[in-house]
Amino acid sequence: MAATSAAVESAAARIEDMLNKSRAVDTGVKMEVNERILASCTDLMQAIKVLVLSSKDLQRDIVESGRGAASMKEFYVKNSRWTEGLISASKAVGWGATVMVDAADLVVQGKGKYEELMVCSHEIAASTAQLVAASKVKADKDNANLGRLKLASKGVTQATAGVVASTKSGKSQIQEKDTMDFSSMTLTQIKRQEMDSQVSVLELETKLQKERERLGELRKKHYELAGVAEGWGEEDEGTG
Repeated sequence: MAATSAAVESAAARIEDMLNKSRAVDTGVKMEVNERILASCTDLMQAIKVLVLSSKDLQRDIVESGRGAASMKEFYVKNSRWTEGLISASKAVGWGATVMVDAADLVVQGKGKYEELMVCSHEIAASTAQLVAASKVKADKDNANLGRLKLASKGVTQATAGVVASTKSGKSQIQEKDTMDFSSMTLTQIKRQEMDSQVSVLELETKLQKERERLGELRKKHYELAGVAEGWGEEDEGTG
């Protein structure tokens, strides 16, 4: 959890730095888009901070209620698979925050892909859901801190949706500058462009289908490694 907190704090500081740089060099639509995207990223970092704090409190409750006469270290050793799953999910949230800020940095510089920023946001939401699932395995369903963690998770989900929305609208605004003007083209030129466009559509559709199949296989392997190897959805042997 400490590593995740550090990653989120670092990401938040970088976002603030990017915002200041953008204000210094960008104007008009570009500055407006960058400010909106970075503001939504800041909101997400704040939501993740709340999530991490809630997770820490719940983890402490779980250890205290489950260890009995054992030491904290002994509890973690006895429940090693659960501990690994929790740590993995927590690290994934911190990693997602770092990668998202990298993507945002490139976008505000005009060198990155808006789609990458959106994918990073979805990954953070997925990692957050995994963190809650890992925590629920050992938590008392009536635990107040579990309720706070679930609420914090919803906050992260809403914030990731905010990043996606600001990124989509920002991309739309930037691309509006490049309006398609065919008024000066002849009939022959229009026909040639139309054929080229049809070829591109077919190529992209084929590529999209192949990439969807690849994504499906990657997700299958991810769930296999994360779910089975780390035991998110099951109790450890020898524990109640």
